Amino acid sequence: MIEPHTRTSRTPALRPWSMVVGLGFVSLTIDMVANGSASVSGAMLEQLGAGAVLVGLVTGGAEAVALLLRLATGPWADRTGAYWAFTIFGYALTAISVPLLFFTPMLGAAGLAVASGLLLIERTGKAIRSPAKTVLLADAAGAVGRGKGFGVHKTLDQIGAFAGPLIVAGVAAVAGTLWPAFLVLIIPGAVAMVLLFWLRAKVPDPSMYRTEGRGEEASVADDLDAAMGPESPAAPDAPSPSPAPSMAAPASRVAADAASREVFQNFLMFSFFAGLTTFGLLSFGVVSFHLADAKLVSVGAVPLVYAVGMAAAAVSAIVTGWAYDRWGGWVLISVPIMTIFVPGLVFGPTVAVVVVGVFLWGAASGVQDSTIKALVADLVPGGKRGAAYGWFAVFQGVGALLGAVVAGALYGNVAVLVAIVAVLQVAALILLVVVLRRRARSAAE
Repeated sequence: MIEPHTRTSRTPALRPWSMVVGLGFVSLTIDMVANGSASVSGAMLEQLGAGAVLVGLVTGGAEAVALLLRLATGPWADRTGAYWAFTIFGYALTAISVPLLFFTPMLGAAGLAVASGLLLIERTGKAIRSPAKTVLLADAAGAVGRGKGFGVHKTLDQIGAFAGPLIVAGVAAVAGTLWPAFLVLIIPGAVAMVLLFWLRAKVPDPSMYRTEGRGEEASVADDLDAAMGPESPAAPDAPSPSPAPSMAAPASRVAADAASREVFQNFLMFSFFAGLTTFGLLSFGVVSFHLADAKLVSVGAVPLVYAVGMAAAAVSAIVTGWAYDRWGGWVLISVPIMTIFVPGLVFGPTVAVVVVGVFLWGAASGVQDSTIKALVADLVPGGKRGAAYGWFAVFQGVGALLGAVVAGALYGNVAVLVAIVAVLQVAALILLVVVLRRRARSAAE
């Protein structure tokens, strides 16, 4: 692994916006690979012999792996400080595993198992890189406005997520079969890796972008104890401390503990909110299975439907990112509201109905994967964000797995699925309102 960086006093070789955009183009190219694959994962597994429940298990399980493993990779990245190493290795797994899907139809009966394994490996790469990459991005975005920074990054990311399915659809149309498209995706994967190494050489330590005080590197309690506690160094010409300040130390620790508990409670409730909304957004693997199984479109046209969702995600990410910097977390109310309508539409009887559902699915997913992360960065101190994103992803991972499995199991009974999702989104909305009100009250005190 690359040695963890140490903070230096020199100026970064790239401006903050250049770093944000550079990481955005890395995500753009690698998402051509990842989302090119994701756009046909369910249809691909169906061609290899999978049923609805198995597709839900594999695609939902893959998303869960991408999220749950962050519980380990986030704190690990924080402990080592090797954010670039985690980022590079995680991107490399995606760049390699997706093109290998080209060979799975040649493996006969083993093809389904190998394809499922490669999908899991690709999402494992996501789990390894995502907390570390998000910390790198949060450092640079903090200097330009986190809502705008995350929004611009997500928009570039979604351009790749839009282009990848188009590449897959185009190659499948020319070749007359799906599989050669995976091999073509090796090209954007290679471009992503070259750009990533260039950014690492230019800015080995993105923490230099941080504008936060040093105290934010520790927990809230540690910060207040260091600033107010008896071990804080006195100024050179200051008189000896009187008994009164030393007696105030226990009070400062009580205040610090209370502040730390409130940060944790807000973070926990917000994580539950994200898990509930992720459940309702299901997995596009199940949606693509529906498109192929119901023969609403040809397998080669499935990526075009997915591209609609990615276009919606790109627009929603940039719009809500700018709105977040102006109005704060209240813009996130849009996520559960859109999610309520997703299941009933994406499993609709016609292509037009499914496309409307995929548009809402993509718009909600764009906010879910961009602006929501900006609020996590604002809720949690800087030195703890890698771990926080890891824990946050656990809730999203459980939601993704359960949502996909339940959707697969209820594929023939959509009305029950719609009712379950609606109830959970109302609960998510309540949690979000509570978090935002508590945060506003704390800011006013």
